[in-house]
Order: sequence, then C-alpha cells, then structure tokens
Amino acid sequence: MAIDNDRLNTFLSRAVGDLGAAISATLMLVGDRLGLYRALAVSPATPADLAQRTHTHERYIREWLANQAAGGYVTYDAESGRYSLDDAQALCLASPDSPVDLAGAYYIVEAAFHALERTTENFRSGQGMEWGEHHACLFHGTERFFRAGYHAHLLTEWLPALDGVVDKLTHGALVADVGCGHGASTVLMARAFPHSQFVGYDYHADSIRTANERAQASGVRNARFEVADAVSYGEEGLDLVTFFDCLHDMGDPIGAARHAHDALKPDGHCLLVEPFAGDHVQDNLNAVGRVYYGASSQICVPVSLARHGPALGAQAGQARLHQVMAEGGFRRFRRAAQTPFNLVLEARP
Repeated sequence: MAIDNDRLNTFLSRAVGDLGAAISATLMLVGDRLGLYRALAVSPATPADLAQRTHTHERYIREWLANQAAGGYVTYDAESGRYSLDDAQALCLASPDSPVDLAGAYYIVEAAFHALERTTENFRSGQGMEWGEHHACLFHGTERFFRAGYHAHLLTEWLPALDGVVDKLTHGALVADVGCGHGASTVLMARAFPHSQFVGYDYHADSIRTANERAQASGVRNARFEVADAVSYGEEGLDLVTFFDCLHDMGDPIGAARHAHDALKPDGHCLLVEPFAGDHVQDNLNAVGRVYYGASSQICVPVSLARHGPALGAQAGQARLHQVMAEGGFRRFRRAAQTPFNLVLEARP
C-alpha cells in the first residue's frame, strides 16, 4: 500500500500532540492542587523560586515547568531561566472565576479514568452509569468548568436576553433551578436578586448537601436546596425554571420539560443552557465538539441510559432540544444567546 507521507506526517504530528496532552493531564491536576499556577501568576520564577513559594520539591518542579512550557501552558525565558504565565494563560489556569476555568475541567478527565473499566463494559453491554456512581472529582470538576461560564455570562448576558425576566427577578420572583448540582448557578442568581426566592433541585443527595453548605457559607438566605428529580419536585406557580447543562443527561427529558411547563405560571420562562452544538455531526467536528463528544460518551450518555432514557448526549443540538421542549408543552422556543461553549435557549408556555 502506497503511503502519502505528507498525510502521514500531518496525522502523526496531531497524534503526538494529543499524546503529549494526554500524558500531561495529570500534571495539570498537580499544578492546580499544589497551587503552582496561582503562584506562578504572581510573578515569574525559576524552578527553585516556585518550589520555595509552594513548599514543593525543586526537582519535580523543574520537570513540571518544562512539560508545561513545551505545551505552551507556561512561558519560558531562556536568558533568565524563569518561567511565567502571560495574561491569557493566567486567566485560564490561575483564576477559578475567569470565563474559562481550564484547570478545573481536568477533574472531569480524572473522573473518566476512574470510570474506565465501567465505561469499557458499558460499550459492550449498552448499560449505563448513574451520576452518583462516578468519583467525586466529577462533581467538583463539572461545577468548576461550568461555574466559570455562569460567572462570566449569566447575570450580564443570559438572563437579560430573556424577555422581561430581569425585571421579574428584581421585584421578586419564584425560581426553580433543576439539576442544580453544587448550586453554583442558584447561589449566583440568589445573591444578585435578593427579593426573589430560589429552589435548587437535584436527585444526587451529596450534591444537594454541598449546595446547602455553599449557600450557607456565602450568606445567601433566599435559596434552599432539596433532593428531587426533574419530574417530581413540588414547587408550583414558578416565574422561571432553569436547566443548566443537565437536560441532555436526563432519563426523561421530555417529562422534565413537561413538569417544568406545568409548574410555570402562564407567563413564565424556562431557561435552557446546553453545551454548544450544531444539529449535525459534521457541524461539531471541531475542538469544542471533540471535548463534548468525549465527555458525552463517558458521562452524559451513560447517565441517561442508566435510567432507560433517550441519551440525547452533550451534542444534541438546538433542533433536537426544540423537539423535546415542544413535546413537553412549550409553544415558543428561541436561541436567546450563545458562547463558544453553550447554547442559551428560551422556552415559554
């Protein structure tokens, strides 16, 4: 078989880059856990400087810094022997409240490796894996990765894009945040709108316990959290129901949409935030799609299949989500906003 050397070299270059990224994933976690990125963001450092600042061993730090510089995650100045983070690197790696908490996302990668044997068996059997069966690093990583986007966009762009919602929240509204996880989105909204009342629901009891702790620690008094799934919570007369990056995971997304529709006031709103995706596979064959298909095949699809659901997947796309919400009773549906990582959709009765 004749080999096209140009295509071979192009593929190998990409594959070696991916291999470097894969072997460096745990080192990203080391950098985050030991505060190496945060310390380096303060000022440039030699390996010895950084080891001293972070109470770590210089020999390991020397190798870590070289790995990070080879990948472009830190900057190396050969003349001074110092490493540093430029503004973009620091924003993504050393600031959990930035628009992209890249380091936090690697805890999701860690969770995928914890579940590897189960994932392999699921591919053979077609069985699923419940959210709560994953290692706890998944819950931490999911919160961090998506929380960054919420902090950057929710109050300033997404809620204002919904017709009349900010005015309702300002004067006092009743809101259900369904699939709230650790409550990052719930607490953020509650702090911004003290005259409104917020209820966070999640079927994962450990996440609800964490959400209550976070709300208490932040001093929020207008938010509470309860264990309930998306088709059984009891709140009615709601002004706003939110689903943040969770509907595609659910065992009964149409039932969740129908329950939200029935719980809303006639003039209520449903905010649906989902991973960014086009409606066709070819639309998603890009860097963001690769990340989401990876997470979807190992986390999102198994969660839905564990409950005999349709397994929408993280790349469901707007058309499929519109169909789900329409079958749930919503008559009006539109894209209100978007980011490189999220579709922001509004549904109304």
